[in-house]
Amino acid sequence: MTTTPSAPAEAGPVSSPDVTWLRMLRLGALGLASDIRDRRREPALRKRPSARALDPRLHRPIFIIGAPRSGTTFLGSCIGRLPEVSYHLEPRLTKAAARCVYDGSWSERRSAAVFRLSYSALLLAALDGGRRFAEKNPENGFVVPFLAAALPSAVFVHIIRDGRDATVSHAEQPWLAAASAGAGQRGRGGQLWGPYPRWWVEPDRREEFTQVSDLVRTAWCWRRFTTAALDGLAGLPAGRMIEVRYEALVRDPAGAAELLAGFLETSPAGLQALRDGLARARTDSVGRWRGVLAEREVAEVEAEIGPLLARLGYT
Repeated sequence: MTTTPSAPAEAGPVSSPDVTWLRMLRLGALGLASDIRDRRREPALRKRPSARALDPRLHRPIFIIGAPRSGTTFLGSCIGRLPEVSYHLEPRLTKAAARCVYDGSWSERRSAAVFRLSYSALLLAALDGGRRFAEKNPENGFVVPFLAAALPSAVFVHIIRDGRDATVSHAEQPWLAAASAGAGQRGRGGQLWGPYPRWWVEPDRREEFTQVSDLVRTAWCWRRFTTAALDGLAGLPAGRMIEVRYEALVRDPAGAAELLAGFLETSPAGLQALRDGLARARTDSVGRWRGVLAEREVAEVEAEIGPLLARLGYT
């Protein structure tokens, strides 16, 4: 094991329980600008403004949740094709604010106000009032009960992927990598890239998190995000949540489209949009870990996430 430089946990725009309104406004403004850029890159996400383009109300929002590198981006882009949906990827402000909800440093009233105002602002900036707001922040998996209470008409789509494949894919990114230590790069929510313990790491294992390999660190991430989402969704009625397996989506995109269309109660045009989007799924993304991980690495990863893999039926 190697020791990495220490850094203030989650230093950045949201770095302490006492988050100022000025910092929130700054992150919200950055989020609006990046949302506009993101939507310009995805023509399928842009729709003609409706007669209710300036209606800020949040009507049956859709939250796509799942661990990083579990397919949330792909699934979110497919759901974003629905004619009635206004899709906003990973809003910066609420991505950062999830921590303050999770650790209780914000009141429920303050938290709900920030989330609602942020989502309404994104709708209005896109001239998408009247459409169903949708986003795919993985951090939302830690605050499902809060979101379900703050937005009583919201529904949740939880995508689960084999933790070994998610681990391999995540370790190829710089976000938790030891090599990113000291680079000063930050994620969309303001978090420093590098092997630093995030707010979702168990308090008694924070030092350990900085010392394990990148593979174990990303496996750890998959376990924490997946477990949090499963626990949070367990208290919701069936009509408010659906679980989708990444492997099933790739194997049978048409069947997944039918399942999601029924749950989201979309139109025939929406069903076709889902079919078109999910048909792009890459079959070679399933089981990659078998050809990438050495036997020793498999053992390290499964030591961290083996029980959850077994619970979910991944063998």
